[in-house]
Amino acid sequence: MTREIIHTDKAPKAIGTYSQAVKAGNTVYLSGQIPLIPETMELVQCDMEAQIRRVFDNLGAVAEAAGGSLADIVKLNVFLTDLGHFPLVNHVMASYFHEPYPARAAIGVAALPKGAAVEMDGVMVIG
Repeated sequence: MTREIIHTDKAPKAIGTYSQAVKAGNTVYLSGQIPLIPETMELVQCDMEAQIRRVFDNLGAVAEAAGGSLADIVKLNVFLTDLGHFPLVNHVMASYFHEPYPARAAIGVAALPKGAAVEMDGVMVIG
């Protein structure tokens, strides 16, 4: 099976030794996205809803670069430094996803890169 490295300037560049996504066959593994603004690589400094939206926008940009969309995500992982924000994730997610929803996990963590409050990664199947 061949692997294809996915990259787009419409999402933040990798801040470590990883790719934005890797496509293997018709499966795409989307690396974690935090609420970084792609043009400045700075964290969104607005309210939590804006941060969650930025993460979904970043994931969407990478999904599109791989030939898919958020609708093709079959598994989504949500990492939060405060699980009290989980209802807000559900609220925002409803504006990006429609039934049938992807499988999902929500995990409380002590810290995230660059001091972010939210990070998400996922697995997408296209074609």
